[in-house]
Amino acid sequence: MRIGIDLGGTKIEGVVLDGTGKTLLHHRQPTPASEGYDAILLSIVDMVSGLESKAGHRCRVGIGVPGAISTRSSVLKNSNTVCLNGKPIKQDLERKLARDIRLENDANCFSLSEAIDGAAKDHAVVFGVIMGTGVGGGIVCNKTLHAGPQHIAGEWGHNVLIPNGRPCYCGKLGCVETYLSGPGLIYDWPSDQPITAEQLIAKADAGDKRAEQSVNVFLQRFGVAMATVINILDPDAIVLGGGLSNIEHLYMAGKKQVMRHVFNDELRTSLLRNKYGDSSGVRGAAQLWPADLSDDPGITKSQS
Repeated sequence: MRIGIDLGGTKIEGVVLDGTGKTLLHHRQPTPASEGYDAILLSIVDMVSGLESKAGHRCRVGIGVPGAISTRSSVLKNSNTVCLNGKPIKQDLERKLARDIRLENDANCFSLSEAIDGAAKDHAVVFGVIMGTGVGGGIVCNKTLHAGPQHIAGEWGHNVLIPNGRPCYCGKLGCVETYLSGPGLIYDWPSDQPITAEQLIAKADAGDKRAEQSVNVFLQRFGVAMATVINILDPDAIVLGGGLSNIEHLYMAGKKQVMRHVFNDELRTSLLRNKYGDSSGVRGAAQLWPADLSDDPGITKSQS
């Protein structure tokens, strides 16, 4: 049995998978982000303990986190849950759980899940995309995660889309994340008219001209940003995840925008909706461990 933990900004999700990938147990609880790093560690340890108690077995543990482990200093970097940055989270959790764990970026976990037994299971090279509160990505080749020697493979959300554009939490201006995330979609909406990304899409579908314009600009930017990824990686499939992956326009009008900018006279890359929804990440965290350790394809050297 394998336990997967997905550490999000607002919730911590945990599952137990059996050897076939079937979910045996599932639990969610709020992330105590306002209470700081130690409280988050305690919540993760308590969740693992509770899941193991119900499963009746000591399990291998995989954890998906916002950000990535620095291959230079072994502390977490690039997390939008900022209290985690600069912390040796992997070592601290291994000490508290008294075992080796596997820990990866949450978008990498999403991508691994969808490539192993999700929407892209029949494809060799898969690029997983997260578009939600933030924007992330991951690369999986032949069901093996590629994280890269700097542990930043797939981080398309922090390429500059618009020079000198909107400020990003990472310190740069005009990042993809500031335009193709949920907050990015509603950025220009009047502050005296509070709206969510989902509500804006609904208004556009109902014929609201301003909302339609916002969605069209969003799709144009999606096309430019996604074509850049395809021009470099040329994946067999792209799987969309995160809350904005539910925007139907992405799979038709959005794909047409990608076709306008890709460096080819056709687009053969499949653009897929995820299979497991917001549980892809937690499943992928568990799948950092293979079902059969004797058949472990491993993860590129930056895995630990």
